[in-house]
Amino acid sequence: QVQLVQSGGGLVQAGGSLSLSCTASGSIFSINVMGWYRQAPGQQRELVATITSGGSTNYADSVKGRFTISRDKAKNTVNLQMNSLKPEDTAVYYCNTNYRTTHGAVINAWGQGTQVTVSS
Repeated sequence: QVQLVQSGGGLVQAGGSLSLSCTASGSIFSINVMGWYRQAPGQQRELVATITSGGSTNYADSVKGRFTISRDKAKNTVNLQMNSLKPEDTAVYYCNTNYRTTHGAVINAWGQGTQVTVSS
């Protein structure tokens, strides 16, 4: 069993900042990718940012230059620093990891989600 526990989020005014954090634990042999997705009401879940085991990052066009993803490999933790927030960033944010278990299986796991609300 693998768990992803998220923290952070909340309510801010447009132009403000928030940070999200997610820690993975369990029968993890190695983590391939950790990242963040978000889902706004009535919309599909979309990728926000990812970071690979080698440190390569990928961002959605809508957040480039505003969000920064980082990872603490020793703690299996991924963070998302969100600056210059816009009302359209309002969504439930989900942590995700693609990892290999100690038994050799490759699995996607999801965090519980945390609300980010940006007021205009």
